[in-house]
Amino acid sequence: MDENLYTQDIHVNGNWTSSQHYRDLYNPITNALASLKIQLKEGKLELLQLPDLYEDLETLEPVAEHFIENFNDVIVLGTGGSSLGGKAIHQLADSPNMNGPNLYFIDSVDPRTFNSLLNKITPEKTGFIVISKSGQTAETITQFLLCLDIYRIKLNQYIIHNHFLIITEYTNNPLRRLANNWKLKIANHNQDIGGRYSALSIVGLFPALVAGIDAYAIREGAKNLLVQLKNAESPEHFPPAMGALFNTALNIELGINSTVLMPYLDQLDLFSSWFQQLWAESLGKQGFGTTPIRALGTVDQHSQLQLYLDGPKDKIFTLILSQLKNQGGLISNDYSQDPELKFIAGKRMGDLMDAQQEATAKTLINRGCPTRLIRIKTLDEKTLGALLMHFMLETVLTASILNLNAFDQPAVEESKARAKSYLLG
Repeated sequence: MDENLYTQDIHVNGNWTSSQHYRDLYNPITNALASLKIQLKEGKLELLQLPDLYEDLETLEPVAEHFIENFNDVIVLGTGGSSLGGKAIHQLADSPNMNGPNLYFIDSVDPRTFNSLLNKITPEKTGFIVISKSGQTAETITQFLLCLDIYRIKLNQYIIHNHFLIITEYTNNPLRRLANNWKLKIANHNQDIGGRYSALSIVGLFPALVAGIDAYAIREGAKNLLVQLKNAESPEHFPPAMGALFNTALNIELGINSTVLMPYLDQLDLFSSWFQQLWAESLGKQGFGTTPIRALGTVDQHSQLQLYLDGPKDKIFTLILSQLKNQGGLISNDYSQDPELKFIAGKRMGDLMDAQQEATAKTLINRGCPTRLIRIKTLDEKTLGALLMHFMLETVLTASILNLNAFDQPAVEESKARAKSYLLG
């Protein structure tokens, strides 16, 4: 991995690496890391193969160009892993030099929200990306049928195929049958990659292409992390392994039951939402798991920080910090004459953000809160790709330590079945 992409430092009161729980878990994490290296070498875990893929994106580039050239708005229909990764990546489109249509991610079936958006768009100038790995997700099917009816009933049904791309696995599923019936474009969802691990697949990267984001650079950043995995001789040389050890050892030793992810960049706000699903759904099994909490600096210093500092010591913290000094608007030195404004006079907005993030990190550490600091120089496609891969591998390694399957979610199937039974009466 290019060491310039990010660094990781873990701060725990005392020498946590000499604790009994750390020592007890060191062999399991070492074995888990060795297993992951073998899977990388032998191509057994599909997630690890994604950074080397190009053909899937190249095949879809003409479709992305069609969406860019013909539509003012593009609506992404999907929920959970079919949406969260794409939303996290799309926040990069707020950066300068990003061009493309307006993208809307609709992952809810609240009829008011859904109808409000449909009432704002011009159907002739709107495209739809419909994503469901199974092709049976009730929320996505419902959304799709309602959007399909706009063209089937209100407009010329013969132009439907120009407005939709369907991403689903190559099975005989309802979504695929509907797509075939209406001759819609279909891209195959990789059958060996679950939704919450699909951000680096076309699920997360086709919307990125439409938004003008460099999808190839995202994979390049993820690949840099795999280079470090290949070369890692021990857990200490691989940040995701130390992150897994940090989370698990403190969960067992200190009764930590929550993990807070708090980036100090607005463009990583939805990254935290993506992480919540990844962590909770992969590890919340058989009585194990810690609750992921989403926070955003500096906003949540004014809502959650009091609890973090003075409440129960049942949380660990990961802060993602960036270099923001000397960025943003400049406050005039004229205000230095006011004693209460002197602190900010002659400073830039980024100076305040930098001071706040460093102050919060130091205060958490001084208060005895287990804190991990991830520092990046700049947030771009490569850095985001590395962060996405980091947290996916940290999750996989944590599951391995706990002897859990990181890729299933058996408990939620009961709720899905009940919902369908209620609808059937």
